[in-house]
Amino acid sequence: MSKMSVNDAAIHFGVSKEAIHNRIRRGSLKSVIEDGVKLVIIDSTTPKRATIRVNSTKNMSDDKYYKLLEDQNAKLQSRVDTLEDETRTLRDQKEDMLIQERIKIENIYKEKDEQLKNILSSISSKFMLNAPQEEHLEAEIESVDVIPVEDKKTKSKVISLKKYLKKLNLSEKKQEKIKKKFDKLYKKDERIILYGKKYYVDIKKFSYSDLI
Repeated sequence: MSKMSVNDAAIHFGVSKEAIHNRIRRGSLKSVIEDGVKLVIIDSTTPKRATIRVNSTKNMSDDKYYKLLEDQNAKLQSRVDTLEDETRTLRDQKEDMLIQERIKIENIYKEKDEQLKNILSSISSKFMLNAPQEEHLEAEIESVDVIPVEDKKTKSKVISLKKYLKKLNLSEKKQEKIKKKFDKLYKKDERIILYGKKYYVDIKKFSYSDLI
């Protein structure tokens, strides 16, 4: 029988000092206190091999735990990769949608620009002969009731809304209601042409029955 410190006992059995303290508390190891120091009593009956087996079992348990953690980590990484791929796909789809919307908007403005160019070209041709002063130009534009506009496929006839409504023999009250509709829709409805302070309609190219 021999006595050794807790640290020496841990080295002797190949375990931690905490394991030695646990065995002392369980009673599988005997101990005494001499001069205020706890000593472990070791004799031939102390099951050193059993301790090794317990430690070996603990190591096996740790190996299974680490293997489980590795498997879970691999599954999580696979899930992360899948989510990243889905996010990338959604981002690409969003970019495609934005591009398509931008193209639609550009085409709408292009059509509006072409329509405005036709009106300006017609107005310019009409007034170039008289060469009006700049300060009187807007007033003269306002006085135009009919603007002939040539189109590649068909002939258009642009006429002022005021003159068009007069041709329909509508009351002044009805004409005022229609003008309010034009005020509300001219930015959204490509059929409505606004130049200066005056509305124009293309009576050959479009129908305005829903607004009249």
